[in-house]
Amino acid sequence: MKRLLLAFALILATASVAAAKPRPGPPPKPPQPHWAIVIHGGAGVITRGKMDAPTEAAYRKSMSEALAAGETVLKGGGTAQDAVETVIKRLEDDPLFNAGRGAVFTAEGRNELDAAFMDGRTLSAGAVARVTRTRHPISLARTVMAKSKYVFLTGEGADQFAKDNGLEMVDPSFFFTERRWLELTRELNEQHLVIPPRPAGAPQLSELSGVQADDHRFGTVGVVALDTHGDVAAGTSTGGLTAKRWGRVGDSPIIGAGTYASNQSCAVSGTGTGEYFIRLTVAREICALVQYKGMPLQKAADEVIQKRLTAMGGDGGIIAVDPAGHMAWSFNTEGMYRASGAWNQPDRVAIFKDEK
Repeated sequence: MKRLLLAFALILATASVAAAKPRPGPPPKPPQPHWAIVIHGGAGVITRGKMDAPTEAAYRKSMSEALAAGETVLKGGGTAQDAVETVIKRLEDDPLFNAGRGAVFTAEGRNELDAAFMDGRTLSAGAVARVTRTRHPISLARTVMAKSKYVFLTGEGADQFAKDNGLEMVDPSFFFTERRWLELTRELNEQHLVIPPRPAGAPQLSELSGVQADDHRFGTVGVVALDTHGDVAAGTSTGGLTAKRWGRVGDSPIIGAGTYASNQSCAVSGTGTGEYFIRLTVAREICALVQYKGMPLQKAADEVIQKRLTAMGGDGGIIAVDPAGHMAWSFNTEGMYRASGAWNQPDRVAIFKDEK
C-alpha cells in the first residue's frame, strides 16, 4: 500500500513540474537591422510665396521617389555606398535640381559639375570638379575613390579618367536646360556682363519650360546613409553657382567641407555658399563634435549651422546620419529640399522652414 501511495505521489509531482514549465512558443524575432537615409536637394530662398502648387508638387514627388529608391537598396541589404550613388544618380538626371542635367551655367555658358564621395568605414574618398562630359559625376567620384591612388581630379583629366574607366559619357549639351539658361542671362544682365552664345547642340525648348523658376543659385544634391552592416557613407553633387567665373569651385567636392563620413562619428552632406563651408570645414566640424565632444547629432549640426555658420554670415544647411541611426538636418535659409527614412521611422519629405 505504501508503495502504491509513493508511486501515486511521484506521478502527481512529475505532473506538477511539467505543468509549471512554460510551453514552447514561437522563436523570438531577430532584431531588425538598422538602416537610415537622408537626402537634400539644395537650400536657398525657398518660400511658399515664391513657389506655385505645380512646382511644389514636382519637387515633393521627385524627393519621394529618390527616397524610395535609396530605401529599396538599404532594405535589401545593400551598402550605404550603393544607396548614396543610386539616389544621387537619379537626382543628377532630374532637371529640377542643380546637379547633372539641371546644373546651372558658368558665366562662359558652360555646365561645370562637381561631386564628392566618402566611405565611412575606411575613410576612403573621391572627388571631381569642373567635369563637362561625364553623365554622372557622383559615379566618377566613387570611381576615383575605388580605382585610383588619388582623391581629387579636375577638368579634362577627370573626364578622361571617367572615359578610361567605362563610365557613361555625353555631349556637354546633354546638361542644358532652358530654365538654367534663362537664369544665367538674368544674372549676367544684372552684373552687366556679356551673355555668351547659346551652347552648340542646345535644344530650343526645355521640358521644364512650364515649371516656375526658383532661387537655386546655391543648390546641390546630397545623400547620407547607414546600411544594415553598420557603415555610413556620404555623397554630394552640384553644378555650383550661376554665372560663376575664373574656374571657381565650391565646397561640395572638398572632403571635410561639403562632404564627410566616418563610422566613428557620422556622415554629412552640405549645401550652401561654399566659401563659408570651406572656411569652417562644416562637414568635418560636425563629425568632430560628435566624435570628440560626444554631442548628439542634431545638437552638433545646429551648433555649426545655426551658430557658427550664421555668425560668419554664411547661408546653407546640412543633412547627417550616425552609425546608431540618428538622423539630422539643419539649415539657416528659408527652405531646403529634404527627405528622410529609416527602419523605425516613417518617411518624411519637406521643403519649407516651418515644416517639421
